[in-house]
Amino acid sequence: MVTVSGRSERRRLLALLLFVVAPVCAEYLTAYDPEVTGQAAALVGGLVILGPLYGAPAILIRELAARTRMHWTGILALAGAFGVLQAGVVDQSLFATSYMSYDDWATGRALTLIPPLGVAGAFALNFLVGHVVWSIGAPIALVETFDRRPGPRQPWLGLSGTTALVVLWVLASVVVSQDIRDSGSDQASTGQLLGAVAVAALLVLVACTFGRRRLPTPLSRRVPVPARVFGLVLVAALGYQFIPGTWLGVGLGTAILVAGAVAVTRWSRSAGWGPRHAAAVAGAAVVARALGGFVTVATTDPRPPGGFAQNTVLLILSLTLAVAAVRPPRPAPVAPDPAVTTPR
Repeated sequence: MVTVSGRSERRRLLALLLFVVAPVCAEYLTAYDPEVTGQAAALVGGLVILGPLYGAPAILIRELAARTRMHWTGILALAGAFGVLQAGVVDQSLFATSYMSYDDWATGRALTLIPPLGVAGAFALNFLVGHVVWSIGAPIALVETFDRRPGPRQPWLGLSGTTALVVLWVLASVVVSQDIRDSGSDQASTGQLLGAVAVAALLVLVACTFGRRRLPTPLSRRVPVPARVFGLVLVAALGYQFIPGTWLGVGLGTAILVAGAVAVTRWSRSAGWGPRHAAAVAGAAVVARALGGFVTVATTDPRPPGGFAQNTVLLILSLTLAVAAVRPPRPAPVAPDPAVTTPR
């Protein structure tokens, strides 16, 4: 029999797992930073900042969704708000004309630059979709599958834990913002900052309204099994990983996202859709991201030592997490019926 203390401990462990999974999916799977790629100590040490920066908001978004009965529309809208604030206000990569030590930043930005906004279309798609899917959405979908309690989504933390996460998130955001400013990266204008805050506020409003609306009655129609959902989404996610940073790439990426969103929305309206299906979508996205990291390492000059080893470990961990989340739960043991006697 599981005690109340045991259930509380399990919820805290799930929150801790999400605290780690979110930054790994957000930053490490793509292996884009040659300064830490392949260096185990640097990767583990980086979680001191990246955990609060990505893990804390992922948990907070899930907690808010659980307490206000938000469904996935609300979660993804809040993830979008986080992405806009992160890329537009905290690190300001959405608007930067030069960014830290990336020599090809300006060249890549110019390919899809929208001068009136000071935003590159390809960068905006990459940053915002990356935060919605890999920083927040996929980690939540994967980790909360292990919360086997029946019924609607339930909170994992109390007031003290939630408050601590808010403080950690704010502190990490300040540290990252100051570090990027000290690196010499140019800053966004006041208008750009206000625009980013306004878009984030609008997304929060969407989450609090449309994200809490009563969903239509599920339909009695067939839905692919989780394994097939995983395979279909994996193909689409791999295609998205390798779109070029041009307007053609923006168009292709948008088409993939729209087609995927339509398919998943249609599937999710079936009575047969469940958390394991959502985990299959998330797991496929994460595994595709991990596979994309091999290409990043192979095309980085000079190639970071230990990069492929990091890719391999993270791919194995991604597959393990995805398989564990998608597999059906073990059937509960059936207690023997005392009324039934065994003949001698």
